[in-house]
Amino acid sequence: MNAIEITDVHQAYGRKRVLQGATLRVPTGATTVLLGENGEGKTTLLRLCLGVLKPRTGTVRVLGLDPVRSARRVREQVGFVPDKPDVYGWMTVPELFRFLKPHYPTWSEARAKAIVAALAVPTDRTFKHMSRGEGMKAMLAAALAPDPEVLLLDEPFAGLDPLVREEVLRQVITAVGDRPRTVLCITHDLDVAARLADRIAVLSKGVVVREGPASDFVAPREEAVTPRALREAIAHAAGLAAVGAR
Repeated sequence: MNAIEITDVHQAYGRKRVLQGATLRVPTGATTVLLGENGEGKTTLLRLCLGVLKPRTGTVRVLGLDPVRSARRVREQVGFVPDKPDVYGWMTVPELFRFLKPHYPTWSEARAKAIVAALAVPTDRTFKHMSRGEGMKAMLAAALAPDPEVLLLDEPFAGLDPLVREEVLRQVITAVGDRPRTVLCITHDLDVAARLADRIAVLSKGVVVREGPASDFVAPREEAVTPRALREAIAHAAGLAAVGAR
């Protein structure tokens, strides 16, 4: 069973075509990492899943629902971590949580506080006065507080120092291990991808050119997925896409 189904989706911004028939299946309970170069449309795919964008053509289903027509029902079951804190600078973490809580029937104050404590997120400072790492940890706590069925991660590890990155990654791994949860993660950090992924998909030239179990991306003579193997897979898939586009 698939938690997310994206079928033959085309999307453009003005005259710039971003997705050109993208199809992706994200199995329920698995962590899928989406790889690709900048500008390939990875974030656009997440926005389609959130219902922020409507596909020009094709279909998107999240938990069997159209995220545009059933925006509220989808939002209640999906946690999202953007690539940078997307909140008012004057807000503190408790103020952000009070704002979000009414929108999520399954919001747990206890869970939110536990994650904030585990990640040492400051609660007495505004986002304007937080470091990037502190802000991203707060975003992760907000995304996980409702215990969502689906977690969408848009480069949450980018620009973090190694210690903070490890804290955020450990919390994601803990959240995935708590119970079956579907995760779709975009990251350029191939070390993170190798550690996190059950499945891997590669997006190039507006289409998903390769996807499958992480074990399919193990390089010869290697016992586990490595950043080098993923880098080679991206380059090879991009080459195939370029040939197909001619």
